[in-house]
Amino acid sequence: MKPLQNLVEKVKPHFEKGGRFEKFYRSFEAFETFLFVPGNVTTRGSHIRDAMDMKRTMVHVIIALVPVLLFGMWNVGYQHFKAIGVEAEFIDQFVYGLIKVLPIVIVSYAAGLAIEFIFASIRDHEVNEGFLVSGMLIPLIIPASTPLWMVAVATIFAVIIGKEVFGGTGMNILNPALLARAFLFFAYPSYLSGEVWIAGTAEQLDGVSGATPLAVLAIGEGDMPSAMEMFLGTIPGSIGETSTVAILLGAIVLVVTGVGSLRIMLSVVAGGLLMGGILNLVAVNEFMEIPPYYHLIMGGFAFGTVYMATDPVSASQTGVGKYIYGLLIGVLTVLIRVVNPAYPEGMMLAILFMNVFAPLIDHYVVQSHIKKRMQRMEKIPAKA
Repeated sequence: MKPLQNLVEKVKPHFEKGGRFEKFYRSFEAFETFLFVPGNVTTRGSHIRDAMDMKRTMVHVIIALVPVLLFGMWNVGYQHFKAIGVEAEFIDQFVYGLIKVLPIVIVSYAAGLAIEFIFASIRDHEVNEGFLVSGMLIPLIIPASTPLWMVAVATIFAVIIGKEVFGGTGMNILNPALLARAFLFFAYPSYLSGEVWIAGTAEQLDGVSGATPLAVLAIGEGDMPSAMEMFLGTIPGSIGETSTVAILLGAIVLVVTGVGSLRIMLSVVAGGLLMGGILNLVAVNEFMEIPPYYHLIMGGFAFGTVYMATDPVSASQTGVGKYIYGLLIGVLTVLIRVVNPAYPEGMMLAILFMNVFAPLIDHYVVQSHIKKRMQRMEKIPAKA
């Protein structure tokens, strides 16, 4: 690494103030700090020193996403060969999925980081590490059939409208990855309406698609997969949302490292089970009659619970607020799914809706604590 570090130090003066490329200093700085730990030290004020900085936090989330990404790649290939009736080996299925998924990941990162670099240069601030996670989340929550130009447009929209207009990473009130999916859903609904791509080449079937479990329940047609198939993830769906097993592996990583909030995860699950149980009692259609735990393994419920609802920026920050925030997400998700037949998936809208109300929840939780403390203070007798 020493030769690379010497090379970086050699070209660095050209990007510093007065150099030929000083306008691109922030872009250079981003690559430098990605390769090597910066040598900056604190100069004033009090600071909390912790080994868990922003880069390490983002790396832990990326590691937690690896099982989901790998399974998603295999499942894309598995669904493809299953749809065309061809027996294929595991490696063939994975390679096919890799070829389909990798370009989406590359386009997501390329489009998003380009906007990040542009805004960093214009505003003269550091390139934030937050998009390292968003760039991976966006491909995982969309079907493999999404055209690459749509991925680029949705990513650019999410970075500009979801982050930069609020001041960048740490200032956004909405989850950028979910904002990208919402943009695609409402701008190009035919690509994310429940029918997801699973096969289709020039030599074979063109545009073969299969309905997700939620779409089957919504339209009342098709074969419903078993609970085990939905739990394992061997069903049609968005790239990273099908396998609850892979998502649980990621959840373990996030909880053990302290990056993801277990309070939010558990409360989202509790909210989904609660609303599912209530709807069972008043079942007036087939969707209301399904067991409550089915909602946990269908659609994007598990993925949203682990990776989206726990976003430390857009979620509630207080302890009690996290329980309220997560519970309402679970309740709203199931309610949207069942009550609105035109929109069988409800996780995205539920999280975005609660992102907006998270600050209000925290406000009232804090005010409640203040009120209780004031009441305790009033009961303490004044000293003579």
